[in-house]
Amino acid sequence: MRTIFTFLTLAALSANASFAADAKAGQAGYEKACKSCHGLDGAANPAVAKMMKVEMRNLNSPEVQTLSDADLKTVITVGKGKMPPVKSVSGPAADDVIAYVRSFKK
Repeated sequence: MRTIFTFLTLAALSANASFAADAKAGQAGYEKACKSCHGLDGAANPAVAKMMKVEMRNLNSPEVQTLSDADLKTVITVGKGKMPPVKSVSGPAADDVIAYVRSFKK
């Protein structure tokens, strides 16, 4: 019985690892779709913020980093405030971008 439990546990862990988001792939998606507004390192582009008359949060701030992955995915795919949905980033690509944004955490 213990052998079966161990096998099932290892199988579950390996399945989760195969579906894990890829921060490296997320970097490419971020640079293509997000960098112009959020900057290369997640710091908001002040010119875009001024033009849109919004206060953009730095993506490395605790306020952003404490959001759940589901909340970040909603912001990316649905939009928030004046930020429109990012149509080129959806599904697994959104998970990858979120993994990359998590790498900004200080």
